[in-house]
Parts: sequence; structure tokens; C-alpha cells
Amino acid sequence: MAVRLPEGISACLFDLDGVLTRTAEVHAAAWKETFDEFLRRRAADTGGPFVPFDQVADYDDYVDGRPRLDGTRTFLASRGVELPEGSPSDPPGADTVHGLSNQKNDLVQARFHDQGVAVYPGSVRFLKAVRDEGRATAVVSSSANTVEVLRAAGLEELFDERVDGRTAAQEHLAGKPAPDTYLAAARRLGVAAGQAAVFEDALAGVEAGRAGRFGLVVGVDRVGQAAALAAHGADLVVTDLSELLG
Repeated sequence: MAVRLPEGISACLFDLDGVLTRTAEVHAAAWKETFDEFLRRRAADTGGPFVPFDQVADYDDYVDGRPRLDGTRTFLASRGVELPEGSPSDPPGADTVHGLSNQKNDLVQARFHDQGVAVYPGSVRFLKAVRDEGRATAVVSSSANTVEVLRAAGLEELFDERVDGRTAAQEHLAGKPAPDTYLAAARRLGVAAGQAAVFEDALAGVEAGRAGRFGLVVGVDRVGQAAALAAHGADLVVTDLSELLG
């Protein structure tokens, strides 16, 4: 089946959670459990009101698409909260950036173990069609769990390159909305940014695609935020990548 992409696009760079796999919902639930526990504890300590984490609005605006530590910092800042950074060895749930981030990661890992990883079949068909046409592919995710998710979903062999949270840490790449991880993927594939298309469901992700001046930025609207995706930099918005097959 033919892929409907502009001429000159020789490489496709895919976000993972929410684009190819149904794991964005798992991440959102884990963030909510982590932040609500912290916010309840803080409200009890300070006597202030408990305002829960909004699994749609707060997730989209502050954590979706960002590296885990950046997501923790950005959401806390939105509530006027500043915590010590702590260290990677902090116990899950400790009142540090690392402690809350570790708790969120533990919850995600447990859900993956219990529930497995589901994919969006139409988007996977698109990915396979892209490869059948000879275009290069890379997965670009802020998650440090990318390899495990790809293997669980049976997608690992469909990518020529991978740039994920572990890569970003090793190579000191700024996370989305900075374009650094997408630009690194394009370099690994040997293509210019203008020859590559970015496929993203996160507002921070489409911002990264626009900032990197990629040839095409496609927003994938899973939660009814088509207008926001366009406003943040998507050239076109689809509800599933199967819409680009024809």
C-alpha cells in the first residue's frame, strides 16, 4: 500500500508512546498516581487545598513527550513547587525530583508487566509500508524504557536507528521540546532535517519537529487536541497514521 508523503521525504522519525503504542495512557495514569500522592501529602503538611493532577490537561501541557525528570520539574513548577533534585538512588516517592520520577517509573514498569504493550494497528501498518518503500526509519522517544517497549510490542526490527532517554543522557542531548533528539536521529540516518518527517502525539514533540525545521511534522491526535497540535507546530494532524496510506 502506498504511503502519502511529500516528495523528498526519505526518512521517517517516530515518537513511540501514543503514536505507535498505546502506552501514553499508561504513562498518564502513572504520573497521576505519583503526583496525586505527593500533592495530598503536601496539602496535609501545608494546610492548603489538594488540587489533583489532571490526566489530560496537565499531562499534555507539562509531562507528555518530555524526559521523565523534566516532566517532574515542569509540572511541579506549574504548581509553584520546587523540590531538591536528589539523586538517581532516591527511593521511589521521596520528596525530590528523582524520588517522584523513580516512583512514576516503577508504576509504569509494573503496568507494562501486568498489562503488556498494545499497539495502534493502523499506525504499525503505516510504519511497515514506509519501510517497504525503502524509506529509513528511527524511533525517537524520551522514555528510558524504549527498548523494552519495542520488544514487548514486536516493533524492534522495524527501525534502523533508535534515540531514546538513555541515548539522550549518554550524549547530553536536550529533551523535547528542543529538537536535539530528532536531529540526532536524522544524523544517524544520514539525512538532512528537511528530508525527514516527524510523527508525534505530544505538544512538546511537535514543537521539537518545528524547531528542527523538519520537512514534515505530523501531529497524531489521540485525545482531541488537533487544534493544539497544529498551534504547536504540526503541518498536518491525523487521528491515526493509517490516514496517510492510500
